[in-house]
Amino acid sequence: MLTKHTCKNGLRIVLEQIPSVRSVSMGIWVLTGSRNESKELNGISHFLEHMFFKGTKTRSAQDIAEAFDSIGGQVNAFTSKEYTCYYARVMDTHKEYAFDILADMFFNSTFDGKEMQREKKVIYEEIKMYEDTPDDIVHDLLARASFGEHPLGYPILGTEEQLASFDEETLRAYIKKHYIPENIVISVAGNVDSSFLTFVEDLFGSFQYDNHETPIEKPTFIGNQIQRSKDTEQAHICLGYNGFSVDDAQIYSMIVMNNVLGGNMSSRLFQEVREKQGLAYSVFSYHTSYLDSGLLTIYAGTGKEQLSHLRETIQNTVQTFVEKGITEKELNNSKEQLKGSLMLSLESTNNRMSRNGKNELLLQRHRTLDEMIQEIDTVSDSSVQDVIDFVFKHDYSTAIIAPEHT
Repeated sequence: MLTKHTCKNGLRIVLEQIPSVRSVSMGIWVLTGSRNESKELNGISHFLEHMFFKGTKTRSAQDIAEAFDSIGGQVNAFTSKEYTCYYARVMDTHKEYAFDILADMFFNSTFDGKEMQREKKVIYEEIKMYEDTPDDIVHDLLARASFGEHPLGYPILGTEEQLASFDEETLRAYIKKHYIPENIVISVAGNVDSSFLTFVEDLFGSFQYDNHETPIEKPTFIGNQIQRSKDTEQAHICLGYNGFSVDDAQIYSMIVMNNVLGGNMSSRLFQEVREKQGLAYSVFSYHTSYLDSGLLTIYAGTGKEQLSHLRETIQNTVQTFVEKGITEKELNNSKEQLKGSLMLSLESTNNRMSRNGKNELLLQRHRTLDEMIQEIDTVSDSSVQDVIDFVFKHDYSTAIIAPEHT
């Protein structure tokens, strides 16, 4: 059973009771990420996420880590383009203790100067590690090729130069502007009852920052190409196509289409690029939905001498897709796979917490399992063809990381 409650300060709580389990997953979801940053502040959302773990007025960073380890719990956080999440998963007997620590981190982090300098070094290393992983960073290059100077084109980690400028005052100003109650959803799923709502509201229901309304600018898909030379064994390529926002009526048709194109081992791209031609070990496609836009990405990595052949094969596969559409077998298989994946995902309290948190944060609504299955069932070959025509009959963006002489 899903319960939704809005506190007097505007903060929302969603709680799903699952009496058959003994765990509780909890997350603090904040509607801010790298998209909400200026160029000068790029990377601050991710840096702030790190700093919430570095000590409060009464707990050191080690105390926070030991507190969760001592109860066999898990605690972590992540930053995306549009939201940040701080979450924990614990046994039901420790839910109040765990959530109290999350609240302490959220409200009472000290942002100590020495801890900030130490954590900046950690993120510098994270950036270097990312730079050494071309099959990851090529996706960041694709975002820049697709959206240019729009914040959706910024890297989530920022740069060393930008990180160096952040101090306590910068962090607290960013919190006051973006960590306002209206931008926050507390999502809880597991063996809890409605009394836990009161516990959460007591901690989060009365704080207030001034609501600085900061409207986001819709990006324009620009379809550029970016190529970077790097001493790698493989060449890595991403192709990007204009996609759909999270609440677009065609989103389920898009998901079905992506599944057929490159979403699994039976997909067109996997079968053609890997199984038939042996051009790549890794080849796939995925669709990313934002509040007002989306991006379909095709990725593959291959030996440097095969890059041209790989790109041509991908483009030919897409062209056949445009001209002939999908088969009835592909349509039915894709829909059944999506329904199966959806049902299996609901067996995890963490997945349910995440689904509820994102739905409330981005959509302000929650579909039942039956409603979602019905949405998938209504996808037809003609609705998928409409998506194919929208996505592939326009310009696309390209990002390539390859050795210099390729």
